[in-house]
Amino acid sequence: MARMAAFIVLLIPAIMAGAGIKFMRDTLYSKLIEPFPWLWLQFIVGIILFVIGLGFFAGFLLHRDRKKGKVAPKFQKETK
Repeated sequence: MARMAAFIVLLIPAIMAGAGIKFMRDTLYSKLIEPFPWLWLQFIVGIILFVIGLGFFAGFLLHRDRKKGKVAPKFQKETK
């Protein structure tokens, strides 16, 4: 059950990043999707979704690898 929950938690940002890529691609081909009134707004929303989705996924991987001790010393968290 825990693996399924982790999969769902990682699936949501992956879908967000995929939607961001789709919005940016559609902007480059001048295809305006319905909820957006302007192409530039569609592109900005695409960038935001992509960065948030990718950042969440990368942070999750970094957190997991820190727990297992598989990161370079410069990425280790400082303990006080």
